[in-house]
Amino acid sequence: MAALFGARVRKLRTAAGLTQAELGDRTHVVSTRITQIERASGAKPTLELARALDAALGADDLLVELWPYVYREAFPDWSRRFMAHSERAVAVREYAAHVVPGLLQTRDYARAVLSVGRTLGSNEQLEERVALRMGRQERLGTPDRPELWVVLDEAVLRRPVGGRPVMREQLARLLTAATEPHIAVQVLPFDQGEHDVMGGSLTVLTMPDGSETAYTEGAHYGQLVEDPDEVRSFALTYDRLRAAALPPLMSLDMIRSVMEDNHRGANVPSRSERRRLAQEQLQQSGRRQLRGGGRRIPGRGRRPGP
Repeated sequence: MAALFGARVRKLRTAAGLTQAELGDRTHVVSTRITQIERASGAKPTLELARALDAALGADDLLVELWPYVYREAFPDWSRRFMAHSERAVAVREYAAHVVPGLLQTRDYARAVLSVGRTLGSNEQLEERVALRMGRQERLGTPDRPELWVVLDEAVLRRPVGGRPVMREQLARLLTAATEPHIAVQVLPFDQGEHDVMGGSLTVLTMPDGSETAYTEGAHYGQLVEDPDEVRSFALTYDRLRAAALPPLMSLDMIRSVMEDNHRGANVPSRSERRRLAQEQLQQSGRRQLRGGGRRIPGRGRRPGP
């Protein structure tokens, strides 16, 4: 797909009578970058560059529409099939056991999650995957955006993926997203106990024709389920999870509470620092009593009665 994208750019550039340097000037990149794209070498183009090339070459969105297929090559086969279905879905119902779903991830959170995959080959591939994940989120702001209903296991909120600052930003993103009329977020608390999808995530997609597809995923595998009977079973499982989860408003309160605890936790001194501060406070307290100016401490300094 990268080779096809490059061939289209070269053909459009030649038809427009532009050199690689001239096209680079119009898209604000060096000419060697255009060479890499046309030869399908080096890093794949970003979505922003694909748009710039499309506009400069008058491609009528051809390059923009081709771009997602270029980036799918950075993902395993089972993940690509799921992305192809989700791009057409009119409703997405998702349960996440371990991490925030990709459609609601911040860039830094996504980078932290994607950096630990077994299928990752290089830093360039990591940035390609991050760019694609951010690009997929753009559909949530379009007129044909899907209805999105997300149930998060409490573990998702409490695991500081990427560190506390990254996690705090991610929790804030969830709170913001949940204010959108087409997005609902619920939390499944620990005290609900065991359930059928504890080992991974579950997504149920509703397609434009009303049919449904299910997708289950673990840390290093995924399975797209299209058999109607199996999909109905997964849909029922999802509905049970949604019923067991906290209502949306209570869920947002829980997310906000965890975010605030996360912030306070980032400022907790170390054990040795806490011990030093406690000693200083005891010393200061003793000095204040000595300088008390005759102030009597209740229960002390009195002579016993006759």
